[in-house]
Formats: sequence, structure tokens, C-alpha cells
Amino acid sequence: MIRLWHCRRRSVIQADTQSKILVSACLMGHAVRYDGRAKPLLHPAIERWRAEGRLVTICPEMSAGMTVPRPPAEIVEAATGEEVLAGTARVVELTGADVTEEFLLAAENAVALARQAGCRYALLIDGSPSCGSGFIYDGTFSGGKQAGNGVTAAALKADGVAVFSDREIERLIERIEQ
Repeated sequence: MIRLWHCRRRSVIQADTQSKILVSACLMGHAVRYDGRAKPLLHPAIERWRAEGRLVTICPEMSAGMTVPRPPAEIVEAATGEEVLAGTARVVELTGADVTEEFLLAAENAVALARQAGCRYALLIDGSPSCGSGFIYDGTFSGGKQAGNGVTAAALKADGVAVFSDREIERLIERIEQ
């Protein structure tokens, strides 16, 4: 006698409780922003991930040797981080100094750290010409915003890291813990 077993295949989505999360140092309370301040993100998930050892902290600009404080910088001519990576746009400080090379090195350092640490996700401060992922400033130093990625956010995305802004922490939680 032959028995045929029919098994229904079901897909199971498991929570990703092991992957590391690259996080902007200013969100973790480090005073590393251009103005010498921090912008701590206070959320229970941050504390839980910290206790689990899942957070990998970086300030891309500081990793590239930029000082604190430093003049504000923006990607000029309403360009994006992708265009900086492609070599068709520049990052300039309010003083007029071209800091494109520093921002490219910062992005390279962040990608290298994410790879080394096994970060599949990044939680970055929005608005930054480096870490911005929902919006960046338009390059006029007038406070105008535009949709787009900073240089580091663009490089991480190109390398396959899922990037979330500080305003999207709930989406990151859903993605990780679904």
C-alpha cells in the first residue's frame, strides 16, 4: 500500500532578530553634528537593540576626519547623494570650501563598517548631506528642503543596506520584527 502525503507549503516570515543596525552617532546622543550637538532619538526600540548588542554607531563625517564643530555643508545645485557618488555633483560648506572628497570617504567608511559588522539596516538622521534619506537640504543654505539621499545613505542603499530615517523608526521596527 502506498500512501501519498499532501503537505501544504506555507511561507513563514520570521523576525530578523539577529541583524545589526548601523545608526548615526548623533541619534545615539553623541555630540558630533556640524554644530557640536547631538540629536538623540529616544525610543524603547533603541534601548532594546542597544541591550541586544545590535547597534553599530558611526558618524560618517568624523570617520573621514572632519572636525566638530564644522561649517554646515550641503549638496549644491539641488543634487543628491547619488549624483555625488557618480561624480556629477559636489558637497560644499557654507564657507565655499569643497568637501566632496571628505563626504565620499565618509560614505566609503560607513559601507565598509556596515559590511564588516553585518548591518542589513541603517537608521540615519534625516536632512544631513551625508545621512539624509527622506530629505536633504537643497544646496542654497536657505533652509529649503528636497526629497533625496545624502552621500552615505545613497552608498549604503547601493550596497544593499535598507536605510531608514530617524522619522521612520516605526517602519524599521515593523521590517525587523514582523
